[in-house]
Amino acid sequence: MSAISIDIDSIISSLGGLVVAVVIIFFVLSSAIKIVPEYKRIVLFRLGRLVGSRGPGIVFIAPFIDKAVSVDLRILTLDVPVQEVITKDNVAIKVNAVVYFRVLEPSKSVVEVENYVIATSQLAQTTLRSVVGSVELDEVLSSREKINQELQKIIDDRTDPWGIKVSAVEVKELELPEGMKRAMARQAEAERERRAKIISAEGELQAASKLSEAARAMEVSPVTLQLRYLQTIREISGERNTTTFFPIPVDLIQPFLKNLMNTQEK
Repeated sequence: MSAISIDIDSIISSLGGLVVAVVIIFFVLSSAIKIVPEYKRIVLFRLGRLVGSRGPGIVFIAPFIDKAVSVDLRILTLDVPVQEVITKDNVAIKVNAVVYFRVLEPSKSVVEVENYVIATSQLAQTTLRSVVGSVELDEVLSSREKINQELQKIIDDRTDPWGIKVSAVEVKELELPEGMKRAMARQAEAERERRAKIISAEGELQAASKLSEAARAMEVSPVTLQLRYLQTIREISGERNTTTFFPIPVDLIQPFLKNLMNTQEK
């Protein structure tokens, strides 16, 4: 009986050791094998030295020797918080923007900068204040696309050493002071009145030109004046109008006018 119990105890102890070994091997393999998706890369450091980026697919890592840093390659959207800016013509405005960027070189994004997302955010804020503050308010309102392109170029150039590509920068909202809004409304109203007066003056000029042409045509052919007179009478007369107009030639009453004037002189 003692021999049998000794054998059972040895079997149990050997099985326990085998289970422990299997568990240790499982944890070692789980930490040594990484499955990297298509939209990510792993930057590998071996004993503190950069080895390079790995992935996608299965990546083997030496436990306790290698250190892996995961980097997302998808396009990231970064909201630039509202910035208070004074434009070139001394107008205080509030403006915010959105930045679209992605990592092109994972190794640089880990080695060259501590946190590329925070660094890009801070750079976008300072660049937004600098670019908007260097132009006048009218240019900010009318040349939004130009400002977006300038912001994109500056941020892209400065983040290029970090392995980051800025694809687009868009200014989202522009908040003006209430006094400036009222002043711009008055300016727009005055501009509309000016255009209305110019259009009215141009109409008067064209009408005067046409009347001059009509007067010259009537001077050549006097009968046109009589026809125009008859047409005017027709336009004045209506269906329910009780007044009747009779055209009288001026030549017909001229003798009577002469006799009247001679009589008054005598």
